[in-house]
Amino acid sequence: KEEKNLASTLRGSNHPLSRALYNELKKNDILPALDDFKEVAGKGLISRIDKEVIKVGSPSFTSSQATQEEHIETAVHVNYNQHYKGKYTFKNKYRTGVDELFERLSKDYKLHVVSGDNAGEKEHLKDLLPSGVVLKFNQQPEEKLNYIKELQSQGARVMMVGDGLNDAGALAQSDVGVSIAENVNVFTPACDGIMDASILGRMDEVITLSRKAVNIINWCFILSLFYNIIGISIALSGNLTPVMAAILMPVSSLSVVAFTTIMTNYMGRKFSNKTSQN
Repeated sequence: KEEKNLASTLRGSNHPLSRALYNELKKNDILPALDDFKEVAGKGLISRIDKEVIKVGSPSFTSSQATQEEHIETAVHVNYNQHYKGKYTFKNKYRTGVDELFERLSKDYKLHVVSGDNAGEKEHLKDLLPSGVVLKFNQQPEEKLNYIKELQSQGARVMMVGDGLNDAGALAQSDVGVSIAENVNVFTPACDGIMDASILGRMDEVITLSRKAVNIINWCFILSLFYNIIGISIALSGNLTPVMAAILMPVSSLSVVAFTTIMTNYMGRKFSNKTSQN
């Protein structure tokens, strides 16, 4: 019964650890609805089923008497009706290609890893990631938000990539916020874009395409401005008749649409060819 209630509680969260544990426990019969559910950013989950209260999350949130050594583990602690029940310990497994992704990104960008997890993986990440990557652990949501504000106050333009409710404030504060989701149809914090987790390894390619898309938009503005300057010049000379104006007006819009379509298809094909060669 306790595992059933725990699995029902975890179902309402999109946090990676919650989803991982839920996938292990979902074989239990899941309750269709909870009497109450709340997710506390940076701490954990709390639910009520009948008169039973379940807390899932950090040691302090669940009243765990975790030792200093236990604090360096990646674990989810469970409290059931004000009684600490124990923890589920996770071993980190990094996505395939994440080291190559950081290596490519580090050539053009200053990279920071700002995590709410403990520092148990710090030494491993130092070996996995290229030199110069800033590593910060045990960061609460407010600390992530303040860290981005600090970078921006130094003149940096910040792109934040996050995957949970704990990152919502930081995603909103950053110049560009991208949320990584295993399932893009479930709840995702407010952000500028949502990326399927399966293509995270192509983040650098997405950034490159985005920059090219912005360039195409800028060229459209230039083309439109050039077109209107010519039209105004003809109008001021008195040679622009109403019939000619009626013809040229839709042609202006069509030319911009045509330019955008051609350039987008060209960039897309060029990108696809490059990807297939790699």
